[in-house]
Amino acid sequence: MGVFVTGVRPRWSDMDAFGHVNHASTVTLLEEARIGLLFTEATRHGVPAMKEGVVVARLAVEYLAPLLYTGDDVVVEMSVRELKSASFTLDYAVRSGRQEGSPVVARAETLMVPYDLAAGRPRRLLEAERDFLAGWRAGGNGA
Repeated sequence: MGVFVTGVRPRWSDMDAFGHVNHASTVTLLEEARIGLLFTEATRHGVPAMKEGVVVARLAVEYLAPLLYTGDDVVVEMSVRELKSASFTLDYAVRSGRQEGSPVVARAETLMVPYDLAAGRPRRLLEAERDFLAGWRAGGNGA
């Protein structure tokens, strides 16, 4: 494994005047996919701390083809590329559909930083968080 795969569904209102899912909506789709990994999957594996605070420090999106609204899910594949003591980088591939061989229409990366909401500052990753994220490193075997 090493790659977290989830489906997210664009909404009709995500389209721009050209019929493409617009940039802001694409970023929201990435966020929804990321929640599936960092909040839902992490909690399922006994690592709930990221739900209490993690922020995007950097975001880059490369569009390879237009993402068209079809009413169906798109597939987002995520893996951890870089894991440091107080940050980690997620890589994304967005596929236009669930069918095998659906083309990758966008690639993205986010630099994520655990954040202590009460103290109002970044924090270090907990050991359990590092172990969970290490399971999703590209080429790894999953959590």
